[in-house]
Amino acid sequence: MIPAAMQSELWSFIGGIARQNGFKALIVGGTEDHLHILLSLLATVPLAKAVQLLKGPSSRWMNETHAKGFSWQTGYGAFTLGVSQKPHTINYIKRQAEHHRKRSFEEGFPAFLKKHAINYTKYMWG
Repeated sequence: MIPAAMQSELWSFIGGIARQNGFKALIVGGTEDHLHILLSLLATVPLAKAVQLLKGPSSRWMNETHAKGFSWQTGYGAFTLGVSQKPHTINYIKRQAEHHRKRSFEEGFPAFLKKHAINYTKYMWG
């Protein structure tokens, strides 16, 4: 879990990791149980590598400074979007706490996948 008091600092740390690795985290946000990152990747950086570069150091930092035993889940979800969707996506990420007061991540994510005809497994939660 990501305590609310740590979120802003963690989001900033993740943005710094992105900058250090030559790509941009346009916005980072989330709640206690998940985060969203809108990334702008270089064509030379595979998505899986970018996720690895973000998860490893941020997990280590959380363990060293805030929360012993912290770890990210094994997998991740990633989606591309067009430039015209950028403002809506940034707004969505900014409003995560408000959004998830109405619908939990565990309810909303499968609904999103279904709405966009994306196949998923019921075992995606581990």
